[in-house]
Amino acid sequence: MPPSGDYKKQIMDAAHNERIGLALSRAIKSYRGNTKQALDKFPKTIEMAKEVIDIKARSIKQMRQLAEQAAENIRTNHGHAYIANTAEDVLKIVGDLCGTGKTIVKAKSMTCDEIGVREHLEKLGNDVYETDLGEFIIQKLNSRPMHILSPAIHVPKEDVAKLFSELTGEELPADIDKLVAVAHDLLRQKFIEAQIGISGANVVAADTGTLFIIENEGNARLVTGLPRMHIAVVGMEKLVPSLGEAFKTIEVTWRYANYTVPSYVSMISGPSKTGDIEKVTTYGAHGPAEFHVIFLDGGRSELAKDPILSQALYCLRCGGCLYECPVFAMTAGNFGDKYFTANGAVWAGKIDKDMDKAASLAYTCLTCRRCRERCPVGIDGAAMCIELRKQAGESK
Repeated sequence: MPPSGDYKKQIMDAAHNERIGLALSRAIKSYRGNTKQALDKFPKTIEMAKEVIDIKARSIKQMRQLAEQAAENIRTNHGHAYIANTAEDVLKIVGDLCGTGKTIVKAKSMTCDEIGVREHLEKLGNDVYETDLGEFIIQKLNSRPMHILSPAIHVPKEDVAKLFSELTGEELPADIDKLVAVAHDLLRQKFIEAQIGISGANVVAADTGTLFIIENEGNARLVTGLPRMHIAVVGMEKLVPSLGEAFKTIEVTWRYANYTVPSYVSMISGPSKTGDIEKVTTYGAHGPAEFHVIFLDGGRSELAKDPILSQALYCLRCGGCLYECPVFAMTAGNFGDKYFTANGAVWAGKIDKDMDKAASLAYTCLTCRRCRERCPVGIDGAAMCIELRKQAGESK
């Protein structure tokens, strides 16, 4: 089914918006330069990426078992762990934990965005604040993200200045340093007031139940460290068998995600604790007293059975493919839905069960394979889109 008239207009308006084009061109140039610098300085990352392909291949085949192992270890560490079969199951668990009338701070989480965690909690009567700068901008613009790592990549600094001027009542210049400082001031008190912090995870080591979170802003550390309750929502595809394999996976992820080394890598295995009084371990010191981790299947186990489309589960969420995709740039980031490009097409068809949307995205792909050349784990976006076209044809 072709896109609706409104959606076509949205794409065409965005594609012909000079300000969006300017923001994207700036970001693409910056990403390519930063990634080249990181890989030139650490060339062994390319070889390590080959190891990560094997790690992901083994892990995807045993996602459920790894989730059960991780859950057991999290409980041993005095946390709480859940395995959710559906998005609805996750929303029920999160809703029951949070209740209503809470102040909640949230770090960037594609899995939370996939199933609408923030929107669900807001409907229950909670105040939820996105704390990643890009997510905060998107939330306040009431817009949609255009990139998995840099959701506000399409918003030029001039528009951010206009938005923050409206939020503060002060006329602000299009100065990025100043705008970042304003965001810091706007969110600082919310971190302190929040009763609950919500995050995702980049990788999870099953043998210890340890969550790894990559960031640069420092907001995720505040989200996961200041409130008395920390809830993490994690897709099962993020699991790997061991702590050592998690370290390799996380290092490859950040190198291909634009950074020589990130400012922060958090490792979280349970609630805060102390044994400083008579060596008696007590939980709930300076950090959270409660730690809850929800592992989401949501169609991932079924997707893992497809010999071609299962590649989408290998994705490290580094975002590199988006900067290389000609269609993504041409459509000003509208080539996708919750996820983008070929992975977004697979997610639409196999996770969201919307084969019409998946077919539209799959037929938009140019099959140029530039995404595969950039991908650290060699995901063949063209092959996935061709397979989706085939499956769409067979289903209709």
